[in-house]
Amino acid sequence: MKLYKLLLLPLLLLLNSCTKDLVPIDYAEINPSIFPKSAADLDAMVNAAYYPLRGAWSDGIFSTSERGVMFLSDATTEILHGKYGDQMLASLQNYKPTDELFTRYYDDFYNKISRMTLTIDLIEKSTVSDDLKKKAIAHVRCARGLLAYTLFDLYGPLVIAPLEILQNPLQEAPLARLNNADMVAFIEADLEAAAIDLPAPQDGEYGRFNKALAKMIDIRLNLHEKNWAKVKTLSDEIIAYNAYSLDANYAAMWDLDGAKNSHEVIWAIPCDYAGTSENQWQLMVLPATFAPKGGFGTITSTWWFYDRFEANDKRKQMMITEFTGTDGITYNRASPGAILDWGPIPLKMNQDADRTTGLTTVDIVMYRYADVLLSKAEAIANAGTPTEEAMELINVVRRRAGLADKKLSDYSSLSAFNDLILLERSHEFWCENGQYRADLIRHGKFVSRCQEVTQSTYTGPNKVVYPFSLKAVSEGKGKFIQNPGYN
Repeated sequence: MKLYKLLLLPLLLLLNSCTKDLVPIDYAEINPSIFPKSAADLDAMVNAAYYPLRGAWSDGIFSTSERGVMFLSDATTEILHGKYGDQMLASLQNYKPTDELFTRYYDDFYNKISRMTLTIDLIEKSTVSDDLKKKAIAHVRCARGLLAYTLFDLYGPLVIAPLEILQNPLQEAPLARLNNADMVAFIEADLEAAAIDLPAPQDGEYGRFNKALAKMIDIRLNLHEKNWAKVKTLSDEIIAYNAYSLDANYAAMWDLDGAKNSHEVIWAIPCDYAGTSENQWQLMVLPATFAPKGGFGTITSTWWFYDRFEANDKRKQMMITEFTGTDGITYNRASPGAILDWGPIPLKMNQDADRTTGLTTVDIVMYRYADVLLSKAEAIANAGTPTEEAMELINVVRRRAGLADKKLSDYSSLSAFNDLILLERSHEFWCENGQYRADLIRHGKFVSRCQEVTQSTYTGPNKVVYPFSLKAVSEGKGKFIQNPGYN
């Protein structure tokens, strides 16, 4: 890849928290002898690391629009279905190297990893106190680990530019992608280092990273690698913080202030009407005729997915199966029109009917304690055999959903237990951070599920990762290798 001008930090954002106005400052030339030299300077650099991890249609990887990870990831599964555009390509798993919405995550965000590498170096060389350095670097390393894991999950191993290359931006240096082991080691090193110096969950600021969040991302990484022992260890460490518990009311976590008041949410992205961080989900899923405030209606769920919920499962509460539109027509499964033909409306969150724009103040919930419990259950079972302890962890989550316990005797084989885990994960985490795509892949059902639900003839084993753009491959000058099946 041509690496140039990466010593320039184009956006350093001075703010006191994630939810306040972002004021961009253009540091066109960074002089390490004079910047950073204060706590405020470090705050600006840390906020710049958070910036690409927000929800924003233009430049936030966790946008809740079609440009965000959750939207397209869940659209490749039975959770969401698109009838046109990129969401249709996702539902049919028919993405190609020329489909910009699928290649853009790498093209638009991989260089942010390099920027964070340079930021860490600048902080280390600064004259501020060691304590301030450690705290700032922990946040940047957690941000880098989260971004690197997100891209790794979508594409496989990435190009990770070494610091010495970044410090010589005018020297052309095409780089190869890391191998899988080195990619995993890079991410894990960031997350483990961050977990040491980030605040404990009880001491962390809402919307900011803490020790539990670093370990939660590490759990996702080790689930990806099927490192069951490490998943269990990390889960036990988060449980031992005694900072989290399941909220009694599942749907309340997506009320207007639900995430802020939750004892279960490990990390949420704060959102506001001003667009500091944008949540556009109601705009995406509510049809124009929906009262009292509609949207674009760009995607629905599937009846296939809905029908797999048990009748009294509280987690399907915000799946809208019937409504009377402003056109006077009642839409439901029997008379779906062109709106509910594939499935119900996957609203998930409070309608925020009084919102003043297409945006909402409902925060984007990213990671929750329920994930820790279900991850530990999966790790226990797959490290040996399903146990009563593993089943109890599943039942704890099911009870909150108003469901009866499952019996181990009915799921004593590993394949049956894993099918149960996969089903529970889909019902628990639909339309959150898009992680169910990785769950299907891990359990070897990503392609077959697409074929079963959509009868797609476009999918295949190579679709478990997205393609890189032709531009990314070309700039690699033979060193950067496209994912198999996309040449």
